[in-house]
Amino acid sequence: MHQGTAWTPLPSSSLRAEEPVRQGHPQIHASRREVAAAVDAETAWARVALDTISDAVLTIDLHGTVTYMNRVAETLTGWSEPEAIGKPLSRVFHRVDGKTQQTSIPPGQRAIEENRTVGLALDGVLVRQDGSKLEIEDSAAPTRDREGRVTGAVIVFHDATRSQVMLARMAYLAQHDALTGLPNRALLTERLSRAIGLARRHRHLVALLYLDLDAFKPINDSFGHALGDSLLQAVASRLQDCMRDIDTVCRQGGDEFVILLAEIMKPEDATRVAEKLLAVLGRPYRIHGHELLITLSIGISLYPDDADDADTLMHNADTAMYHTKRNGRNGHQCFTAGMNTLLIQRRRLEPGLDRSLRPSQLFFDF
Repeated sequence: MHQGTAWTPLPSSSLRAEEPVRQGHPQIHASRREVAAAVDAETAWARVALDTISDAVLTIDLHGTVTYMNRVAETLTGWSEPEAIGKPLSRVFHRVDGKTQQTSIPPGQRAIEENRTVGLALDGVLVRQDGSKLEIEDSAAPTRDREGRVTGAVIVFHDATRSQVMLARMAYLAQHDALTGLPNRALLTERLSRAIGLARRHRHLVALLYLDLDAFKPINDSFGHALGDSLLQAVASRLQDCMRDIDTVCRQGGDEFVILLAEIMKPEDATRVAEKLLAVLGRPYRIHGHELLITLSIGISLYPDDADDADTLMHNADTAMYHTKRNGRNGHQCFTAGMNTLLIQRRRLEPGLDRSLRPSQLFFDF
């Protein structure tokens, strides 16, 4: 009974001391009707609650007889509740081992005998009423009355394939960008490391192209994030159309993308791809009623010419892209060792420039 429902017996003062309690006393009948009504209301409430959850629920008594099934249990077992009530659990909930196909110990029986919650193996198979089979995940727990005595068991189960689909979806989201569906940096790093290992054994080149959309922020700020997101999706689609199956297009974040060319024979192969991307992505985009033009700045680094590990290769491609930006944008540059020297010098100068631009710190000689 729900804890919020309470029944207080009639006080003894309501009866005459010398009058024996008789079955026909109207107050006794009224109290019993109130209790019955409260039980019925609570049972109805419990049924509604159990019919709204996504798991199947089935209960049995101490003899292993089915006493209740919710709607999901009806769907998964193929039995309707009226058909199942009063039947042995082993008939309604026929569970076999997925590997041996041997009948498993009834889960409710274990819960009752061991007086504890039982988490069963993940390879259970439910033989449904029509003989078809369904992979399930299930558990069972004893039910008790108010004095703590075991009165039966409740079995909770669900379609295991649903969990497998959910796990697959979570694994996909962990390695892909939610907006574009492209591989994210984690998946790119994994594929880049694998590509370097293959290139080392087979003596070919690997190229990374680091792409940044020129002037994307003004477009995003002027037309709104919805249009900006649609533009990024359109860019991602064009990038994928330009690549081979063995290559990887990754969204690095924001308006930055990285392309892994897993197998090339000479550096010119990478520059040829960069020029193709500049031409294809430079065509107008028609989005939300607006015609947009956007250009790219691309940096290229090669294995083994520029680096022999994934992190350094990524860093060098990013550095080359930065130099493309500084040299006018809408183009591509291959990494050279001198770029790192220039970058280090710039970073050393930046703090001094910041200080010199403060009031009273910048002097002019006329």
